[in-house]
Amino acid sequence: MDAVFRALADPSRRSLLDRLRERDGQTLGELCGSLAMARQSASQHLALLQAANLISTTWHGRQKLHHLNPVPLHEMQERWIDTFERPRLRALSAIRHSAEERAMTERPAYVYVTYIRASAEQVWQALTDADLTARYWGHRNESDWTAGSTWRHVRTDGSGISDVTGTVVEAVAPERLVMTFPGSEDQLEKPSQVTFTVEPHHDIVRLTVRHDGLPTEADVEAISAGWPAVMANLKSLLETGDVLPQAPWEMHAQLREAQMARNDPA
Repeated sequence: MDAVFRALADPSRRSLLDRLRERDGQTLGELCGSLAMARQSASQHLALLQAANLISTTWHGRQKLHHLNPVPLHEMQERWIDTFERPRLRALSAIRHSAEERAMTERPAYVYVTYIRASAEQVWQALTDADLTARYWGHRNESDWTAGSTWRHVRTDGSGISDVTGTVVEAVAPERLVMTFPGSEDQLEKPSQVTFTVEPHHDIVRLTVRHDGLPTEADVEAISAGWPAVMANLKSLLETGDVLPQAPWEMHAQLREAQMARNDPA
């Protein structure tokens, strides 16, 4: 219990726990993103939190994810706060364990990572500038890119048709962009979510695309073909000044045509 109190005594460590409470399962880069904290400092704080059993870690591919572990805090409350609340806490604990067991059976998120010779600001501009997205994505991504705003994935053929219309959830330039991505009819009520994480390292940037909440195998198939194609074209544009000679999604032309056909006028 002493280790828990020592870990909680530092405001930076409490901030890290708050971040994980808001969204569990984050990488080191994501945790550093909005806390103005150096990676080395964050690593040291996370090590102390893990030693106190306040967080745990898992690996998803090459990504190390950090998870909040509320058990030590629960034990403190049981011991010192209100013994008459024990039945309610036990019920909540049982619900949490049941939810965690269900989460283990859910489909893992799709993650794509690429390294680009560019600055973080250049990558951010490429993600949010409508003229640039038109060049490497074949659609204009239009928005003011503030949290709560609408963003539209508009065709470049002059039709004005938006094949995807979502909401900007979070925008922290030039580090992190989160938006809903209702890319199929199965996602209209509960859209999937895309997170771009930009991590600079000297003259290069690691760009991570994480796509969560895909409900069907067809959605997984579509984004598994789409994200590598889009990111390859973005990388080529930033590193050479031009996109690839052929649009890479043409290799999956039938899949792309089927996706866009649902938005065509009747």
